Amino acid sequence: MARTRATDFEEKRRGILDHAAAVFAEQGMEKASMSQIATHSGVSKALLYHYYPSKDALIYAIIVTHLEELDQAIQAADAADEAAEKRLRRLVGAVLENYRGADNQHKVQLNATSALSDEQKAGITEIERRIVRRFSNLLREINPELDSKERPLLMPVTMSLFGMMNWVYMWFRDGGRITREDYADVATTLILEGIKAVR
Repeated sequence: MARTRATDFEEKRRGILDHAAAVFAEQGMEKASMSQIATHSGVSKALLYHYYPSKDALIYAIIVTHLEELDQAIQAADAADEAAEKRLRRLVGAVLENYRGADNQHKVQLNATSALSDEQKAGITEIERRIVRRFSNLLREINPELDSKERPLLMPVTMSLFGMMNWVYMWFRDGGRITREDYADVATTLILEGIKAVR
């Protein structure tokens, strides 16, 4: 007979992922142990292994959950009936809002991929490409010349925008002089004004 899933399975799973991300972010991927993660999560080692059989499975789950939630937030924020410039601002805002409180997960994504198998990396890359494609499609709509064969600048510009968003955790502090909304305006303006001058 199949084992029934506990009613709080998802809540416990998410709690483990959040605590594990904190341990990985603080200790590093090599030093962090399943014992430390179990202790930090307030669960037994046996229960941790019930949810995640290995450290790489745990790292993979942290990254995939983070990226899937990001992708869903971007999709929910998009409004196909609006001008591309406004849509870009919405998407940038969605990314920065999704990053709120997710610094640990973001650090794991940036630093732990090398610990994963090729199959796991491929799964992560698929989601990342889907997210990047949402932005590059908008940027192409705003300035089709970015995608010219003679001077293909669409991907460099797209990844420059992601550079501004992905490294914001290094310096941004909630409650500081600017809000996430302010920075979303700044990042969007830099890209929109910048691509006007790109030749």
